[in-house]
Amino acid sequence: MSKDLCFKKPVTVALTGASGAQYGLRLIDVLVEAGHEVWVMISKAAHMVVATETDITLPAQPDRLAKALSERSGAQPGQIRCFGREDWMAPVASGSGAASAMVICPCSTGTLSAVATGASNNLIERAADVAIKERRTLVMVPRESPFSPIHLEHMLGLSRLGVVILPAAPGFYHRPQSIEDLVDFIVARILNQLGIQHTLMPHWGELDTDAGDNVKDDQ
Repeated sequence: MSKDLCFKKPVTVALTGASGAQYGLRLIDVLVEAGHEVWVMISKAAHMVVATETDITLPAQPDRLAKALSERSGAQPGQIRCFGREDWMAPVASGSGAASAMVICPCSTGTLSAVATGASNNLIERAADVAIKERRTLVMVPRESPFSPIHLEHMLGLSRLGVVILPAAPGFYHRPQSIEDLVDFIVARILNQLGIQHTLMPHWGELDTDAGDNVKDDQ
């Protein structure tokens, strides 16, 4: 039996051109650690964001990209699969082959608009369109500030279709000590929506009781 048959169900992760590449990269790492097969798509703009916001350089060619992501995340051979922007034969392009869950993280407002209007101009948009039409889990993580009425209308429309709109707006009640803690806050929220167990941060009620007492006293 080949190793890839032992992976947990695949999750599609797409990075687009919004700020917050760290969220998507961390999500890939955690999914790999949890034993899931991860199908990855990275837009041209997202490559630029990764290069701007991190010290990571990711190749554009899918096979080389899969190798680079596998090396940084410690993935097993075949655990990460990458697809090009116009690879219409990729499994994510069809309802009969797409994964049961997809996350666009970070999600640019351009991608948000395209998905909301069913544009399907590239593989990321088509994969999201498939997730919606097949009634599968789709989590979109927009990172913009402020949101315009156009953005808000698109998010409302998608939410009414069952899409999870999860803005990259980390909380502070867990008393983060680093940027990594803030990133993990959002990644933990995504994993909750996917039904994947994690230990990135405690759930509400598992926080330090002294902190909870302070919140109560301040109210």
